[in-house]
Amino acid sequence: MNTLLLWSSSFSIAAGLVACGSSSTGAGFDENAADGGTAKADAPSPTTEGGTSSSTSSGGAASSSGGSSGSTSSSGGSSGSTSSSGGSSGSTSSSGGSSGSTSSSGGGPLGGMDSGPAESEGGDSHDSGSAMDSGGVGHDAGTGGTPTGAGVCDIFASGTTPCVAAHSTVRALFGAYDGSLYQVTRASDQTTKDVGVLSAGGFADSATQDTFCAGTTCLISLIYDQSGKNNNLARAPAGQRKETPDNEADATALKFTISGHTVYGVHLPVGTGYRIDKTTGVATADQPETEYMVTSGTFFNGSCCFDYGNAETNNTDDGAGTMEAVYFGNWTGQGKGAGDGPWVMADMENGVYAQASFAANPLDTPFTSTYVTAMVIGRSGGTFALKGGNAQMGGLTAIYDGARPNGYSPMKKQGAIILGIGGDNTSTAQGDFYEGVLTSGAASDATTSAVQANIVAAGYGM
Repeated sequence: MNTLLLWSSSFSIAAGLVACGSSSTGAGFDENAADGGTAKADAPSPTTEGGTSSSTSSGGAASSSGGSSGSTSSSGGSSGSTSSSGGSSGSTSSSGGSSGSTSSSGGGPLGGMDSGPAESEGGDSHDSGSAMDSGGVGHDAGTGGTPTGAGVCDIFASGTTPCVAAHSTVRALFGAYDGSLYQVTRASDQTTKDVGVLSAGGFADSATQDTFCAGTTCLISLIYDQSGKNNNLARAPAGQRKETPDNEADATALKFTISGHTVYGVHLPVGTGYRIDKTTGVATADQPETEYMVTSGTFFNGSCCFDYGNAETNNTDDGAGTMEAVYFGNWTGQGKGAGDGPWVMADMENGVYAQASFAANPLDTPFTSTYVTAMVIGRSGGTFALKGGNAQMGGLTAIYDGARPNGYSPMKKQGAIILGIGGDNTSTAQGDFYEGVLTSGAASDATTSAVQANIVAAGYGM
């Protein structure tokens, strides 16, 4: 993809993220009472800032280039430190799971700003152009004040909201990142392998995984943090709602193409989840943050809670405001949107919200495209915002921007990071995950529009 679309956004999204663990009264949520059926919504896609959005099915498999990267380490259960490909490694510990090392190369913003004309509002789709090796924006990057060759985290940094955690099994999220994206563990002998990128700022070197896992099965044992802060995601430990550790994802279950490269996302059926409780740099208390993930509008359910974001550090429901995460699905036990979903909402513990109450938000229309950008902006001082969009085309839709619900200001965030589960380890939801970040600070409309343009330019499903 060679074109960067900068959509002029009139919205700011502050999202209170909710660990869908309990009712509004504070009583514990019974995960067994939630509707666990798989859903695929037929409702129309929402109107985006730059035009109408449509769903495009993922492309066929394409052969991946590049040799294997990283080193292999033996492990009996949780893995020891592993060397990352293409960068120096530093040890990290993760809560309740295996530990590994990650390269911090590329952990800062790029230098010069290259301005150029931004495409005007009103286009119906993004011109895919030709496939590229870079995982960031296309070769014409630098439009509208975005750093040339930038990844999404360079864009956030240029907006003074730097990434404090950046996770993806698909691509580098910094333009200069050349370390490991994730680690797989082989069933036949329990050894591990890091999967890096084809080039700095580029896509995953999936051939490494294919070679290492040939003739056996592999699980994703670590998702490395590209920010350099070692906020790596590992298998989620036991918690209040599920008193045993969660499962790791099948490393080959979500194969697709991005700009002509075959890669693997993270497929999280019920019971699968990742977490780190001891983090560095993640927002706590009422500090502002921005969180987004690229997920799927075709694999979800009506249970609690498919979340990515900030959660409790003790795996327990500690009350309203103790978490803030992006939720995606069509659970209607608390907040909800229009139609049948799936919806982007915020899990703030003891409530999943599409606005300041549990009433249906008519602006939160179903996001049914194959690839969905889901975003929460959590501000200090009592407001939050929600945004969503088609990750293959168009801009972001403003879902909500206003006051937090009663009892959620000030927030009491604790700073753990979760994926696929609720803050108290409720694990009855399901979903797909391709990339996501947490930042320090509430991002502006201009920054989130540029981030969405970068995601679209990456070429999901192309």
